[in-house]
Amino acid sequence: MITVTQPLLPPLQEFFPYLEDIWNRKWITNNGFYHTELEKALCEYLKVPYISLFTNGTIPLMIALQKLRITGEVITTPFSFVATTHAIWWNGLTPVFVDVEEETGNLDPTKIEDAITKQTTAIMPVHVYGNPCNTEKIQSIADKYGLKVIYDAAHAFGVEKNGISILNAGDMSTLSFHATKTYNTIEGGAIVCQNKETKKQIDYMKNFGFEGESEVSIPGINGKMDEIRSAYGILNLNYIDEAIGKRKIVVEQYRKELRNIPGIRYMQDLDEVKYNYSYFPIFVNKVKLGTGRDILYEKLKDYGIFSRRYFYPLISSFSPYRNLVSASENNLPIATKLASEVICLPTHHGLEEKEVDMIIDIILKEKK
Repeated sequence: MITVTQPLLPPLQEFFPYLEDIWNRKWITNNGFYHTELEKALCEYLKVPYISLFTNGTIPLMIALQKLRITGEVITTPFSFVATTHAIWWNGLTPVFVDVEEETGNLDPTKIEDAITKQTTAIMPVHVYGNPCNTEKIQSIADKYGLKVIYDAAHAFGVEKNGISILNAGDMSTLSFHATKTYNTIEGGAIVCQNKETKKQIDYMKNFGFEGESEVSIPGINGKMDEIRSAYGILNLNYIDEAIGKRKIVVEQYRKELRNIPGIRYMQDLDEVKYNYSYFPIFVNKVKLGTGRDILYEKLKDYGIFSRRYFYPLISSFSPYRNLVSASENNLPIATKLASEVICLPTHHGLEEKEVDMIIDIILKEKK
């Protein structure tokens, strides 16, 4: 069986000393030693000023909206994992869907202004597949209308543009460290912010609002990362560059072999961007390839290859959101097209050359 993603698993024996040390310290959660060390290590690796760790990648989205006191409407993308929009809904806000760019899958800046109303207070774009959004144009629009910008950067661990982390764009960025991500803490997430006071408030909010031992200064939530996952994250950080390098080799092999197949399109790298190769989506044109996306998807499964139609269906088509005016397919033609064509092929660091060749052979067999 070959799956889209595979957790970054360091040698088990290397984790035992961490577990023993946690046991000896007798401190397993709530801002312990390894939690603090991981925050420091991630700030350095990711080139960001402040980071707050969380137990998963969804709570940071919810907290970011709370911390920035977002109200009314939030402009966002339908082409993402559903947690992006759920975080908006859980804050009592209205998501407003805007179409995406065909080249990147990211929120299209040229469509944002038409969606802004008197109720709009924020934009929540997503760096889809780790492709950087056009942060300059989005920030220009936000500044023009006085809007906050929160980036869902779940796929964008370590991604840089012109040597600068894209996690520093906007007012805040959020990360996911789920097991399927290039870098993981089994489960986990984070908020990146730009000043010490904001981090302090975020840290209160993820710990029930406690400010000190006996004072609750804000209605908070329980979103803390424990010591075991923090230690696991520190260990994984030692292997992340190797994992990204191996993923890049896999992606380059796919690109080389799929380059001249009519009906198969894939996204291109930009010279100024440092990628993490989290995903390798291809887009299947049924007419040119001679077979549909879903047929190819099922055929891969027949061979024990579990690709993923990521992102399909669109968030805007799910029952909680499909009745929104902005959810209409007529409003989202590019996102609708991408969702109907996309398959993310396996790209993880443990994938061997012969396995990539097998996947490519199956695709070629389906070509009419």
